[in-house]
Amino acid sequence: MIRIITDSTSDISQDQAKEMGIDIIPLRVNFADGAYRDGIDITNAEFYKKLAQSEELPTTSQINPYEFDNFFKKYTNNGDEIVCILISSHLSGTYQSAVAAREMYKNNNIYIIDSQNVTFPLGLLVQHAVRLRDSGVSAKQIEQEIENLKSRVRLVAVVNTLKYLQMGGRISAGTAVVGSVLGINPIIAIVDGKVESVGKARGRKQAFRWMIDYIKKEGIDYNYPVAFGSSNSEEILNECIEFFKPHIDTQDILISDIGSIVGTYAGPDAVGISYIAKN
Repeated sequence: MIRIITDSTSDISQDQAKEMGIDIIPLRVNFADGAYRDGIDITNAEFYKKLAQSEELPTTSQINPYEFDNFFKKYTNNGDEIVCILISSHLSGTYQSAVAAREMYKNNNIYIIDSQNVTFPLGLLVQHAVRLRDSGVSAKQIEQEIENLKSRVRLVAVVNTLKYLQMGGRISAGTAVVGSVLGINPIIAIVDGKVESVGKARGRKQAFRWMIDYIKKEGIDYNYPVAFGSSNSEEILNECIEFFKPHIDTQDILISDIGSIVGTYAGPDAVGISYIAKN
């Protein structure tokens, strides 16, 4: 049997994971009152409430090798193959922990992929891996397909402020200056596995127009779903989807709720689109 494992930054819920037949290992978010396992000890709504009340930005903790080893041991003892698809190694040491855990095994049945992505773009790759598994593709073929596909995954999103990304050390203070201008919404993307500020717009709708122009440069490969996600704002998410619908040629749309790990750095009211770019 092929076992697919990802981490909680994929923002696939535990309920969705059960439906998909995959395992999600949680990272942790650390507030002053303790550590919480992402998606298990704290809901997304509870996280954003605590974030708003917190005087300091919470920290996040990567998955350690021991936690990966627990899964690897259980499944390899059963003769299963494992495909791990994980958060970008530029954003967390989680991938390195998985590689370290694999070193304890002599077999070649554990495939670990640095997705170079996070949140719902990572979720897109995981869901594609599930479809491949369900169609009878081998674990090695799944690894090769995801490795080939990951460089074509795109995320473009608008955030209310770059403050949280700067405070968390994900971007420089100079990059964050763009967000300090009154009425300006920063636009971010994942570039080479890192979060980059790629544009700015005055107001959310202008930001959406900028994002559409950004997408048109390469185009969307509609052989794959398109995903939308937001951090704690269903209203903004629906506004985004309705704005983009006339500009995308698919009904295969996935919806994601950005959880506590990515939410720590994106902050509330971020919204974006993820897709597979054309070759």
